[in-house]
Amino acid sequence: MNFHDVRFPPSLSFGALGGPQRRTDVVTLANGFEERNTPWAHSRRVYEAGLGMRSIDDVQALTAFFEARYGQMYGFRWKDWADFKSCRSSEGVAFEDQMLGVGDGLRNDYQLVKTYRSGGHSYARPVTKPVEGTVRVGIAQDELQEGVDYEVDTSTGMIRFAHAPDPDMPVSAGYEFDVPVRFDTDRILVSVASFQAGQVPNVPVIEVRI
Repeated sequence: MNFHDVRFPPSLSFGALGGPQRRTDVVTLANGFEERNTPWAHSRRVYEAGLGMRSIDDVQALTAFFEARYGQMYGFRWKDWADFKSCRSSEGVAFEDQMLGVGDGLRNDYQLVKTYRSGGHSYARPVTKPVEGTVRVGIAQDELQEGVDYEVDTSTGMIRFAHAPDPDMPVSAGYEFDVPVRFDTDRILVSVASFQAGQVPNVPVIEVRI
């Protein structure tokens, strides 16, 4: 994976348009009923970075970041201001936020996930780019200490315990996280005159699988 572990300037991603994208194949039968299927187990985020530009200085910062990533060549971290915590954006991160699994006395590694629920259905999204220093982990009702009880791999979102959690003990975590993305274009077209008139450059960004 060609990935630079650097975050797109949050001040520039603030105000960007974006969100989850799914792929669904829909077949309409002769009787009018539908058959629907998806080849994607996980959604993919898409963003429009150009909408976060507010000044010519912002455009120059974007150009420098784009050049350093060689266009689409290298991925990078992106802060999705609409969804960047294990809890609600208005709340503080707590170790009970997300259930990672249940101990079995053998397993040491647990992947960070964020579960989205509506009605009786849910979707568990793997979180692969937690923000360093924000991850809190606990077993049952006890919060653990990073560097002593567990380690966090911020490049994969994997939690590794020094000792496997005991059987039937719930493992949970809270964190802030970024989205691994790349530019979805190899060119940026900017006109100073049009930008001053209110037209921003088109800079699509798309999530990459890690």
